[in-house]
Amino acid sequence: MQTLLNQLYARAPLSRQSAYQTLLRIANGEAAEPEIAAVVSAINMRPPYLSEIQGFRDAMLELAVPLDLEGRRTIDIVGTGGDGKHTFNISTLSCVVVAGAGYPVSKHGSYGVSSKVGSSDVLLALGYEFSNDRDRLLSDLDRAGICFLHAPLFHPAMKNVVPVRKALRVRTFFNLLGPLINPALPAYQLFGTYDRSVSRVYDYILQAESDRAYCIVHALDGYDEVSLTGGASVRGRRMQGVLYPADFGLPILRPEELYGGETPEEGRAIFLQVLEGTATSAQQAVVCANAGLAIQVIHPERSLIDCVAEARESIVSGRARGVLRKLLG
Repeated sequence: MQTLLNQLYARAPLSRQSAYQTLLRIANGEAAEPEIAAVVSAINMRPPYLSEIQGFRDAMLELAVPLDLEGRRTIDIVGTGGDGKHTFNISTLSCVVVAGAGYPVSKHGSYGVSSKVGSSDVLLALGYEFSNDRDRLLSDLDRAGICFLHAPLFHPAMKNVVPVRKALRVRTFFNLLGPLINPALPAYQLFGTYDRSVSRVYDYILQAESDRAYCIVHALDGYDEVSLTGGASVRGRRMQGVLYPADFGLPILRPEELYGGETPEEGRAIFLQVLEGTATSAQQAVVCANAGLAIQVIHPERSLIDCVAEARESIVSGRARGVLRKLLG
């Protein structure tokens, strides 16, 4: 481990194989908590390297509890988290809205890192019980149009890292891995990243997976999703550029309009208000923007404004609310 740490402190990138072996050692309990913290901190101080993210991801997917969807083509909307913006849970709400529009969703998520309103925090507050039972999740998917993969249940080998991440309370390279390690391997995915360089790394990795359609978004002011507070960089097989609120047919928002509160209960209240149509116009708009962009990943031939309208109709019609009701049922 000392040799590894010397390499990391010298800012020399790990090879894909070395990164893979490092994560296996951590997962297998071969590294003490101080060593794990040292590795995490050293990697945090450097830009993301493609070889390292590939190797860490290889190990995580190998160790994960698999979930065979038996040919069901699903989508996930997921951000790295850790952007420090304290927004309400836009990605999970967008998933529910997309499911309400008729597109199956396999949502992968966990607890918040820099906020109290991560996907798992909000779902717990709503009364959802996590499971990695395949039959139950497939039943959720067929009945509600969405299933939720609580990351700790699908990546049990990472239990050795949990105390370190909780102690640090800052984003780490595990935030970078989260969106890339959905065990269901959805056919479609809308990724959000807090950094443009991370978007490039994701793009290099995903270009090699020709059977998946994807879009990677990074708001130019640091959000790991479409925020409508300004422009957002987007990357995908068929797109690369910057989208502005006008491209969605939506107004520019102020950062304070996206605040999600400090407790899961506050996050729960906003979640329900959006689905019930009683949320603020800003909260509704940002959810429709992300859900609309996700729908366009599935249907790239459709205009973005039409896809946003489809997302809005999912809320207005009550179908999105019905998805949550069935999921919690």
